[in-house]
Amino acid sequence: RARERRARFVGKNGACNVAHKNIREQGRFLQDVFTTLVDLKWPHTLLIFTMSFLCSWLLFGMVWWLIAFAHGDLDHSTRLQRDPAEGAAGSSAGFVPCVTSIHSFTSAFLFSIEVQVTIGFGGRMVTEECPAAILVLIVQNIVGLVINAIMLGCIFMKTSQAHRRAETLIFSKHAVIALREGRLCFMLRVGDLRKSMIISATIRMQVVKKTASLEGEVVPLNQIDIQMENPVGGNSIFLVSPLIIYHVIDKNSPLYDISPMNLHHHEDLEIIVILEGVVETTGITTQARTSYLADEILWGQRFVPIVAEEDGRYSVDYSKFGNTVKVPTPSCTARQLEEDKSIM
Repeated sequence: RARERRARFVGKNGACNVAHKNIREQGRFLQDVFTTLVDLKWPHTLLIFTMSFLCSWLLFGMVWWLIAFAHGDLDHSTRLQRDPAEGAAGSSAGFVPCVTSIHSFTSAFLFSIEVQVTIGFGGRMVTEECPAAILVLIVQNIVGLVINAIMLGCIFMKTSQAHRRAETLIFSKHAVIALREGRLCFMLRVGDLRKSMIISATIRMQVVKKTASLEGEVVPLNQIDIQMENPVGGNSIFLVSPLIIYHVIDKNSPLYDISPMNLHHHEDLEIIVILEGVVETTGITTQARTSYLADEILWGQRFVPIVAEEDGRYSVDYSKFGNTVKVPTPSCTARQLEEDKSIM
């Protein structure tokens, strides 16, 4: 009976299927608070920022209330409310509060909000009577600016994350193996849906499979780099239109001994493709990933052409992006094909 197919290491959408457990050094995440905030989900990030504002308003509201209480502003405000005539007399007597119009914790909290978000309704203001009040005013403004800076930076980074640009970098759903220049090649198609280019785009490929060393060490996810070829040469690609990237299956390839008969028996075989480059409009490095399992590799197929010249321009038909057609291909391994050629 065929073995159960193992879980993907990298999903078709590029997400890595890895769960991190039993991390004992949780404090390392707090040493890089900004990255931790950027990595959080939007509801958690918004909740943290909302609580940061509320806690800072409540904290400084309590400070303003204590300053008013220590200076006697609350008693004077109470007398003003009870007897306006006495308040007028008190005013003539020369009493100056630290902050005007503060007579309860609620009014102190409202003044704290006005100071931090610079609303300034005009009903409450700091006087020259208390140096401590002036110092608290300066400290609260600095704290408010720091919270605003962190919030704006975090929101900007979350909205311009590199993986957002990778959503428009697409790979063919299936990979194919067929002859090219008389050699068996593993081929896939990659394209970019946007007109803005990916600068210095590079592509690389890895085979991930379970291996065992001569000493008996078992590596469950052994990553083996394999050489990719493309029409431009090397690993750099000029991704203006969709390209067919291929890997020549030679004696150095992990696919050297795979034939169409035993291809689908390699349940532990997974080929990961990684495309990296710099986004032209933002200058941020982005990375797009996908993977192909054994049952997603079509033997004896070739991608159909999708680029045609129309009215002096090159037109790309993305409706045929993943379409393939059967072509004559030997039903043998690359090793057997090279041995047959050497005999001939």
